[in-house]
Amino acid sequence: MPLTVAIVGRPNVGKSTLFNRLVGRRLALVDDTPGVTRDWRAADARVGGLSFVVVDTAGLEEAFDDSLEARMRRQTERAVEAADVVLLVIDARAGLTPLDRHFAQWLRRAGTPVVVIANKCEGRAGTPGLLECFELGLGDPIQFSAEHGEGLADLIEALLPFAPDESEAAPEPAASFEPNTAGIEFVPPGEAPEEAEEEPPEDLTRPLNLAIVGRPNVGKSTLLNSLIEEDRVLTGPEAGMTRDAITVEWRWRERVVKLVDTAGLRRRSRIDDKLEKLAVADTLRVIRMAEVVILVIEAEAGLDRQDLTIARMVLDEGRALVIALNKWDVVAERPAALQQLRDRLESSLPQARGVSTVTISALNRQGLEHLLDAVVRTHTLWNRRISTSKINGWLQEAISRHPPPLVEGRRVKLRYGTQIKARPPTVALWVSRPTALPDSYSRYLIQSFRDTFAMPGIPVRVLLRKSSNPYVDK
Repeated sequence: MPLTVAIVGRPNVGKSTLFNRLVGRRLALVDDTPGVTRDWRAADARVGGLSFVVVDTAGLEEAFDDSLEARMRRQTERAVEAADVVLLVIDARAGLTPLDRHFAQWLRRAGTPVVVIANKCEGRAGTPGLLECFELGLGDPIQFSAEHGEGLADLIEALLPFAPDESEAAPEPAASFEPNTAGIEFVPPGEAPEEAEEEPPEDLTRPLNLAIVGRPNVGKSTLLNSLIEEDRVLTGPEAGMTRDAITVEWRWRERVVKLVDTAGLRRRSRIDDKLEKLAVADTLRVIRMAEVVILVIEAEAGLDRQDLTIARMVLDEGRALVIALNKWDVVAERPAALQQLRDRLESSLPQARGVSTVTISALNRQGLEHLLDAVVRTHTLWNRRISTSKINGWLQEAISRHPPPLVEGRRVKLRYGTQIKARPPTVALWVSRPTALPDSYSRYLIQSFRDTFAMPGIPVRVLLRKSSNPYVDK
């Protein structure tokens, strides 16, 4: 197992900045407002030849009731218990506070090895605070600046004694949360495409990247906790509790799934807080990197305009969509609620017609197996590749059923097509005049493609390419 390093400290001492510095990416939200981080999050880091897992935690506070601060503290305690070594971050410019001393004493009782980080030591302003850190009795503090990267060599030297034996087998690197762009076939314009093979069986060893999105307080975090059967992320009646996008690797039916819980998406006109803007930007990044997106909707509230906006955003990004109607156990008129959802999708979002919709109760763990079955089924269709002969057969049938319109007295000719990419399915059509083909006809072709190959609700892209004239040089 790799070395696990947890970063702890009171609020606003630079824990998330240190986390981002170690992982080499801006994964955690950073702001001057205290208490930005609420859930702990983990990521792989490699610095100075040392590989380890670094865990960012919420700011420690003295709260022991059922308040949000107390729940955050309990999450941090769990992260400390699972860590091999703890980095206690102190704001050297503010000096050692009673709260720092209190939590240093708590860490000493916990028994996990502790390394003290005197952060914000750039310049001379942090020198007094650095010297005060010796009072904690936890060893020599490391003079550090997470913002500027100063002190990394000293930190790695302090972590080396806790690293596992090099003779042990090194773990395989985790698959990155990136979209798959493999398998693109390039066909020169004017040349007939070769016969494309059907998509080979899906690689079940590759993680399925699954994002959970929706409006605030619809049960996204509760759904993640219920799926993995663990209180991994904070839940509660407070709206907007989740800020950072939290990734959890989990296994379902021998398949690795990367679940990502995201912040709630409100209408842009209602977002004034800078921190919420950062959280929304992080959610949009997750959608772009996901493979399948679960849109959680509160069943009693129905399909709101913001839900339609989120669904449209997911489909425009080419991600596979599954709708989860949460809190179904409290719905009285169930057939009417389902019919209302279908009618709203049909009228307001026709490209989502036929998308998989599953009724669940995340709190009571009802309907979760059906939801995951729908996710896997949708993911398989999203990965599907169709042979060129079948695509050209579909194209001829679609043209015969509804020919392209006349443009300036001439009919646009669609000659042939082939699938050049999956994830999402992308079809290239060679057309006599691509710019003259109306958008309405392209939408007709996309819907006809979905109907013919039984891919309801799957985002399909049609690219128009110019056909070459064989007599141009004669």
